[in-house]
Amino acid sequence: MQCKITRNAAKILKLELDKPENEGQYLRVLITHSHGDHAHYGLDMSKPTADDEIVSTDKGIDVLLAKGVELLDGVKIDYLYFPQEGFVITNPSKGNHGDH
Repeated sequence: MQCKITRNAAKILKLELDKPENEGQYLRVLITHSHGDHAHYGLDMSKPTADDEIVSTDKGIDVLLAKGVELLDGVKIDYLYFPQEGFVITNPSKGNHGDH
């Protein structure tokens, strides 16, 4: 499985992961809603379970993805400042370029 994190997102995520209350936790990408071949994604902090795959990224952040969930393979985490500040999670490899 693969996960891409942009430079903007990595900067914000590293600040969050470095907080004492998040020690021992990983970033988790999860599906909040899916219909057909399309999914909406969310982020959380948690510890890995037997159902997770730990995916290393080129930004030095390990991400938890549920094993065998095809719509999670290839997710991209970005952080935008405009038009609204916040995380945007898409999966371009599955044709998902943003929520509709």
